[in-house]
Amino acid sequence: MILASLADSAQYEALHPLFHQAFEYVKQNDLTQAPAGKIVLDGDKLFISVSDITGKTPEAARIETHAKYIDIQLPLTAPETMGFLPAGDCKNSPDGYNETKDITFFTDKPSAYVKVEPGQFVAFFPHDGHAPCIGEGAIRKLVIKVLV
Repeated sequence: MILASLADSAQYEALHPLFHQAFEYVKQNDLTQAPAGKIVLDGDKLFISVSDITGKTPEAARIETHAKYIDIQLPLTAPETMGFLPAGDCKNSPDGYNETKDITFFTDKPSAYVKVEPGQFVAFFPHDGHAPCIGEGAIRKLVIKVLV
């Protein structure tokens, strides 16, 4: 997991060949006004989901992991808290892996929480279990999906 300022994103671009393109797109476009939905940057290798969510309580948020994609999550309009639990510690998955949606949900609880402010991003790799969408009220956010 990485938590950093979007202004410092260049420091992390060497971690994946598509990170530069993803961060530059976000920096050059005002996505607070974009319609909710999917923005395709490079087919199924790199795309952005723009969504409007209602914040959840920590108890209602579920841990999730992804096998094929890195999630780079950026709240745009309000802070969002995200729970964290290493994927190796995620044990309880009643439904198992959904290959179509590349997601596994767990009933385990996070071992840590991070508050992500607008202007910051958090990157979750396949080995990072995360419980997003914790907050209050309406939150516009981006989830950049980067094919591993």
